[in-house]
Parts: sequence; C-alpha cells; structure tokens
Amino acid sequence: MDINEIRRHVMEGKAVIGTNKTLKLLKLGQLSAVVLAKNVPDYIKEDIEYYAKLSNIPVIQVDLFNDELGAALKKRFKVSVVGILK
Repeated sequence: MDINEIRRHVMEGKAVIGTNKTLKLLKLGQLSAVVLAKNVPDYIKEDIEYYAKLSNIPVIQVDLFNDELGAALKKRFKVSVVGILK
C-alpha cells in the first residue's frame, strides 16, 4: 500500500486517524489494514501488532516519520497511526 492509496482512503472517509480510534476498531475487527509511521512509539506499535495478529489484519510500516505522514495526508498535525476501514 503506497501513500497515494492511503491518502485516497483518508479523503474518502474510509480511514481513521489516531491510535485510540484505530485500536478500538482493531479490537472490533472492523479494519482491513493498519498503517504505522516510521517513528511510532514502541508501546503503541506492540499493542497494534498484538491485536492485529489476533485478527489477521496486516500492519504496514511506511518509510515516513509522523510529521511527514501527516503532511502527506494533508493534515496540520502529526499522524502516527492510520486504520483502513473494511
């Protein structure tokens, strides 16, 4: 999944931004993938990978820092976690 595809999902409203929303939907099994920034904190990465493994949902780590990911998604804030909805 490349950044253009992630951006398309966000613009169409088929993605959630943020750790708490993503973890909640991940636990409910309502995501098809999770995208992580390069510098996401280890404790968040471990939580997401754990719940994603339970639900067989792929975790994709992009080669962008959280401020770069936020800019790529045309947000004015840093983005560390993006959940792609089913």
